[in-house]
Formats: sequence, C-alpha cells, structure tokens
Amino acid sequence: MKKLVTRFGEIEYNHEEALHFPQGLIGFENLHDFVVMPNEKNGPLFWIQSVEDPEIALVLTDPTNFFLDYKVVPNEGEMQTLNIDKDDECHALSVVTVPESKEISLNLAAPIIFAPSTNRAIQVILENTQYQIQTPLPKVEEVKETTRKKSSKKSAQPEANN
Repeated sequence: MKKLVTRFGEIEYNHEEALHFPQGLIGFENLHDFVVMPNEKNGPLFWIQSVEDPEIALVLTDPTNFFLDYKVVPNEGEMQTLNIDKDDECHALSVVTVPESKEISLNLAAPIIFAPSTNRAIQVILENTQYQIQTPLPKVEEVKETTRKKSSKKSAQPEANN
C-alpha cells in the first residue's frame, strides 16, 4: 500500500488498483494514475484523485443519470488502448464542473471511456457532435418529459406473440 496526502487527507491506495489513463487526460497528459475516492454520499458524483499530483482531483459522473440517450462506443484504436475487445464492458463518464455560480455542467464533448476489466480509461474528443464541453444539467421538467416520451414509446410497441 502507498500513501498520498491530498485535499481529502491522507489516503492509502494499492497502485495495482489505481485507474490507469495510458494517454493521460486532456490538459493533464503527464498524469496517468488516479484513485477513485469512496463516495461518502449516495449520489451520482464521485472523485478521482491523481497519485502523481496531489493537487489534482476531478469530479466525475455517469452522464446517463442526466442524459438518458447519451452513448459513446469506443472505436478499434480506443479498444486497443483500453486492452478490451468489442464484447467487453465499458462505460462513458463525464467530468463535472461546479463553478462559483453553482450552475453545474458536464463535459459531454470529451467523455472518459472506462473499461472495468482492465481498470484503464481514456478521454476522447467526440467529433461532429451536438454535445458541448460545458453542457448544463437538464431542468427537472426536461428529464421528466424525456422519461415520459420513452415510457410511452415502449408501451406503444406491440408485444411479440409466441
């Protein structure tokens, strides 16, 4: 076990279990290993803490908690970097920004793709996308409307007869 002093206090971590970014992150290309901090609150946000620079920690979330249709599928080169194949599980995560105004936004244009089987992750830049670097969280009414539309589409589909 290794120790690291951070904004979270002193933390112990196993380097073998650290989240590895082979290419670093955009703007932090020299940082490759992060510890996922325990989420002490039940919620959709969590922190990753750099083990190379104790000053760097990022808030992440699963964007599908807020944007139900959001999906990112890694291409062949990205799968190679993650050491996975097309059948392996992977998840898209977004960096969360909480400015002084408290208007939380997600970076949907440059998601992090995480492969649990290899504990590797990469940040990719989506090209030709409608998503933005600072996508504001949807209003509660927008989420309810999207959910209602999805539910009505599912109920409108005929069931298969056996």
